Amino acid sequence: MICFISPTASSFHSDNEHSVRTASFFRRYSNKKATIAPPKVAIVFFPSVFLQEKRNNHSKICIFAAQKNLSMAIRIQNITKHYGAQKALNKVSLEINTGEIVGLLGPNGAGKSTMMKIITCFLPPSEGSVSVNGFDIFENSEEVRRSVGYLPEHNPLYHDMYVREYLEFVAGVYKLKNKSSRIEKMIELTGLELEQHKKIGALSKGYRQRVGLAQAMIHDPQVLILDEPTSGLDPNQLIEIRKLIANIGKEKTVILSTHIMQEVEAMCDRIIIIDRGEIVADDRSENIVAMTSSADVVIVEFDHNVDKSQLKKIKGVTNVTKINEKKWKLHAGKNSDVRSDLFQFAVENNLKVLEMSKEEASLESVFQQLTKKK
Repeated sequence: MICFISPTASSFHSDNEHSVRTASFFRRYSNKKATIAPPKVAIVFFPSVFLQEKRNNHSKICIFAAQKNLSMAIRIQNITKHYGAQKALNKVSLEINTGEIVGLLGPNGAGKSTMMKIITCFLPPSEGSVSVNGFDIFENSEEVRRSVGYLPEHNPLYHDMYVREYLEFVAGVYKLKNKSSRIEKMIELTGLELEQHKKIGALSKGYRQRVGLAQAMIHDPQVLILDEPTSGLDPNQLIEIRKLIANIGKEKTVILSTHIMQEVEAMCDRIIIIDRGEIVADDRSENIVAMTSSADVVIVEFDHNVDKSQLKKIKGVTNVTKINEKKWKLHAGKNSDVRSDLFQFAVENNLKVLEMSKEEASLESVFQQLTKKK
C-alpha cells in the first residue's frame, strides 16, 4: 500500500482510499508497539526541499518537497461582493499562474480595488472562495498574508519616520529573523541608498512609492499586489518604477492595477479588463485587440476632392468618414484589405494618393469599446 500525506491537510489518502489523520499516522508508525500494519511506502509532501528518509519495520517513509498548487499562485472562484445594495463584484472567477505579471484594467468603480482587498484578506467576499499559493483566505488568512505583498492605492506610510526606521518597523511586524539583511536588500533593490536617512515626508512622490514597494516586498512574498503604483509620477519616475516592477516580476507573481494602457502593454504578460464587477476580457494584449477589433480602417488622402458616395462603392468598404475635403477614413470588414482596390479607384479617377495608412486598433480603443456605458 502507498500513502500520500500532506501536513496542511487533515488526512492522508492511500491507494485503497483509507484515511487517517496525519498526526495519528506519525504517532502510530513511530511507535514500536504499533498494532496496525504499516504501508509499504508513505510519501509526505512539505513546502521545502527533501527533508528526511525514515525506516520503521517494513515501512519506508519518504518526505519530499512539494508546494501546494505549484503552478497556481492565485485561484478565485465565483466571488461576489456586496456593499449594501451595490454589487461591486459579480461571480468573478480567474486563475493566475506563478511568475505572471497581470495587468488589471477597468474604469473607476469597476471593482479592481475590491478584488485586490479580498485577495489580501482586507475584505471578505460576500460569496465565493479565494486561495493564494494553496491557502484559503478564510481558513489560512495568516499564511495568505505571509505570501502576499500589498501596495494599496493610497500608500500607507508614516511621514514622520525615516526611511530605514520605517523599514525596520515593518520588518519587526513580520518578525523577520534576517531583518538587517532584508532591509539592506530592499534599499538596494528599490534604489533608496541616498534617501534611507531622510524622513519619508521629505521624499518626492516617486521615492515614496519606492518605499511603499520596499515595505511590500520586505518579507519576500511570492505574490505582489500593486494598486495604482505609478499614480501621480512624472515621466522619469514612471520609467524607473516600471523597470523596477518588471525586474520584480521575473521572480514573483505580480498583479498590477492601473489606468495607463501603455504601462500594462509594456510590462504585463496578461491583461484582465473588469467592468461593473465582471471580467469582460482576459488574455494577452495583442489577442484582446485582435479578438475585439471588428473592422479594418484605412486613412487615405487624395490630391482632389472626392465624392463620399463614390468611395462607398469600393469593394469591401462598409463605412466612410470625412476628415477634411481631401482626407477620408474608410472602414472595411475584419480581415478585408481594401488598399489595392483603393489604388485602382484612384487610377480610374485620375487621382493622386498623397497618403494611405492602415489604422491599427489599440488597447485604449478596445478598453473604451468594452467598458462604454450601455
